[in-house]
Amino acid sequence: MIDAIDREILRKLQDDGRMTATALAAEVGLTVAPCHRRLKDLEADGVISGYRAVIDPASVGLGFEAIVFVTLAQVDRATLDKFEALVSANVHITSAQRLFGDPDYILKVMAEDLSAYQQFFDNALTVLPGVQRVSSTLVMKNLKPGSGLPL
Repeated sequence: MIDAIDREILRKLQDDGRMTATALAAEVGLTVAPCHRRLKDLEADGVISGYRAVIDPASVGLGFEAIVFVTLAQVDRATLDKFEALVSANVHITSAQRLFGDPDYILKVMAEDLSAYQQFFDNALTVLPGVQRVSSTLVMKNLKPGSGLPL
């Protein structure tokens, strides 16, 4: 069971995943040993599933972002499995959710520019299995990228 101290540890790590155990312990009011033990327990229990760097997309040439809505013509298990496997494997699709209702999926796609996105749309999105309709909206400004969970 996650208690208030665990939640505080998680909040601090969402803000700074590179925080040392010593700094983390000081921030949450523990000594290093119990803080480290709680951290290892959170990792072992799968509450903390990993650590990663947050990279500015524009600085690596991916300044174009689109939100894509996908409706499938057929929703049998084989089509869903194949569609989801191809979406999961595509590096330009950085986020994907299956939805209730219409559309069936919402995807976040990163590309270099409009021309690269158009090629991706034509050659990757529209040829996914079972696709009936694909529509996109372009992201004008990302106000809250990758925020943490409300702990």
